[in-house]
Amino acid sequence: MTADGTAAPTRKITCTEALAFNVYARDCPSRETLFDITGRWGTLALTALLESTLRFNELRRRVEGVSEKMLSQTLQTLERDGLVHRTAQPTNPPRVDYALTPMGEEVAERLLAVIQLVQDRQRDIEAAREKYDAERA
Repeated sequence: MTADGTAAPTRKITCTEALAFNVYARDCPSRETLFDITGRWGTLALTALLESTLRFNELRRRVEGVSEKMLSQTLQTLERDGLVHRTAQPTNPPRVDYALTPMGEEVAERLLAVIQLVQDRQRDIEAAREKYDAERA
């Protein structure tokens, strides 16, 4: 209520003003981070780096099908999010290594569990897809 007794205008509380972030809120920055991590190449890059520190081309060979441009953009985004650390060594030719930060390791371990679940249940998933497609044919 205002001083004159009228209702005060309501204001939408943004995600960053709330006590906790909420990926379900449209404007919450945690949603962007979730998309960075779970995007087409983010999950694969993070979990590949869980195995070891890799040079750019090693990572590109490990994550089959990713273009140089997309891998570069993905790594820059993950580095900005604090999940990947990039180390450039002043050699000729330049050597650049990518490794997970402690937070990146935590995220990658959880993603790896999801990957393992999907791989373990892939036959069931394929059966469900076949059933779904057959019912709609």
